[in-house]
Amino acid sequence: MCGIAGYIGTRALEQAAMDTCLQTMRRRGPDQAAHKAWRTPTGHHVHLLHSRLSIIDLDPRSNQPFGIDSDWMVFNGELYNYVELREQLKQEGVSFRTESDTEVLLQLIRRHGWRGLDQCEGMWAFAVYNAQTGA
Repeated sequence: MCGIAGYIGTRALEQAAMDTCLQTMRRRGPDQAAHKAWRTPTGHHVHLLHSRLSIIDLDPRSNQPFGIDSDWMVFNGELYNYVELREQLKQEGVSFRTESDTEVLLQLIRRHGWRGLDQCEGMWAFAVYNAQTGA
């Protein structure tokens, strides 16, 4: 399974710390590793880190941290019913650029809020950050 990590705090983190964390997670996800960082309107630092084990959508367009507009996510696990949820969201007018369950989960949360998780079957851990609102 993939590896995820994150940080929210007042202290700025050095790039070396991000590199060390990603290297430590490499055995969990050898296919790709990256991080994204922001500064919130209140001055806090936010980092999302991900090491990817590509299983569902092997294309690099599904690499993480994964973003749609100002919403960003790191996700580890599997959304077992992502095909059905994807079809439901398509019927609601949502368009997709990947075949990944990560995008389905992020689109579901964007469309239905946290109560959208009630529709999900699977096992996962994730973090979501909105770069526009800082939440």
